[in-house]
Amino acid sequence: MTKAGLTTISIIFASALLFAQNKADDIPVSDLPADVKAVVDAYAKLLKESKSIDEAATAFRPLAGGSLVNDNGSLTSNTVQFGFKKDYNNFKHYQYPVVITRVNKTISRGEGYGLQKIAGPRYKIWIAKDDPAKGMPAPVSIIAPEGGAPRIVNVGSF
Repeated sequence: MTKAGLTTISIIFASALLFAQNKADDIPVSDLPADVKAVVDAYAKLLKESKSIDEAATAFRPLAGGSLVNDNGSLTSNTVQFGFKKDYNNFKHYQYPVVITRVNKTISRGEGYGLQKIAGPRYKIWIAKDDPAKGMPAPVSIIAPEGGAPRIVNVGSF
């Protein structure tokens, strides 16, 4: 077998292992806690119904956590200028009300810095597009800290 053939087989095998590991932490969509689902729904609603990105960002602030916010609780400028802006502009391609296609649950030892650092179960939740021909579902990540409200900790996938 040629060197290129062995390399190709190695890449396919490694990709299959990574994909299997990602699926290993999946849980049934029906097992998604109600408070986490409520955050997904609230995020989708503000992306869909806000008249401007500023209005949407104001509504998003109470849902955001981890590295998306500064120590004073405001959204970081990078959050608004990049990831959140991308979600705001592209959510029009996703089903509303949301259709969750997959949930992956892991444990986060910490997301964010200083006063905004949170830890706990991390849910990566995939939302379906309005037309499957437009592409694959995209995830939003939420951490549900013990004794606290679930917070979105990653944006910019939509």
